[in-house]
Amino acid sequence: MRLNLVETTDPRVYDDAVRTLPITSALQGWGYGEARRQLGQTPARYLIQQGGRTVGALQLIRKRLVPGFSTLYAPRGPALESLDLLPDVADAVKRIARPTDALLKIEPPVPFLAAEGVTLPEGYGPFRRADTEQPEHTIVADLTRSEDELFADLHSMARRNVRTAQKLGVVAGRDDDFDAFWEIFTATNERAKLGAFPRAYYETMLREGNAHGGEAYIVLSRYQGRALAGGFFLAMGKGTYYLFGGSVRDDRVNEDGSPLKDAKAPDAFYWNAMLDAKQRGYELFDFWGIPRVLDESKHSYGVFKMKLKFSEQRVWYPAYDLNLNPAAPAIVRALRWRKTQNNLRKRGSADDVL
Repeated sequence: MRLNLVETTDPRVYDDAVRTLPITSALQGWGYGEARRQLGQTPARYLIQQGGRTVGALQLIRKRLVPGFSTLYAPRGPALESLDLLPDVADAVKRIARPTDALLKIEPPVPFLAAEGVTLPEGYGPFRRADTEQPEHTIVADLTRSEDELFADLHSMARRNVRTAQKLGVVAGRDDDFDAFWEIFTATNERAKLGAFPRAYYETMLREGNAHGGEAYIVLSRYQGRALAGGFFLAMGKGTYYLFGGSVRDDRVNEDGSPLKDAKAPDAFYWNAMLDAKQRGYELFDFWGIPRVLDESKHSYGVFKMKLKFSEQRVWYPAYDLNLNPAAPAIVRALRWRKTQNNLRKRGSADDVL
């Protein structure tokens, strides 16, 4: 029985479907699409129905390239009742696509263990393996285990640093101080030569991500009142995703002029963010992005080592493309060229960050 895409403009109806489907992601939520609107992209939301029953949900982001061409993108989507439905999504999208839509990119929210012997699917029906837009390789933690089990599984250095932070009185948890997060985030991006979207993008995601059935929130780690590490999370269903964040150095000094002791604020941030998610019923904690290729000379390697202290479960989220127009292959090459030029301009390297 074929699938039909039924467009909805009701954010609660749509987010209810995304939230309750077993294969899902917060990036398919309404709030993420509204943030993308801040970038000049247009979200459209559909219920995927089969025989009148909702079996999935799909948020498509239409991105205009040049006059006459656009692409469709399903960030970490579609949300589905079963992965067996995925090949039939292609025909359903073709029926609602515009003549100017040249390419559809999907990122099914199903993680594959990064382990020897695990083979990633090269395709689902007409969908073929392609480059991802979101980080393809990431680390996740299973929060269904007890707090003691989670702590025991941390790297010994992480356990030691978390205890040090506790002894020094570091306080880490949910925080409403967006300005403090923004200071940490922008300082980290400048230090690592990373790009960022306008502030309105993140503010919109924070507001809209909370409005219709999901959660968007900030966790900060403070030492003697000052926020030294933190991150932005988007959550939906059983998973929470650490999308943006970083840390800053504590340049304060004691009364005698000596530097303050390192309070291990980043370790306190990660651990308390995991505890917060567990206490609120989330089962999956996604650390969101580690390098495909490890290079100790790059900033991303340090990020990888930090995340690895808190979980060693590495997974892949592959992406797949569907050509909607004969011009699609040329567009894919042009997009790859543009991404390479952006990397060269921002960081002096053609390599992607992750």
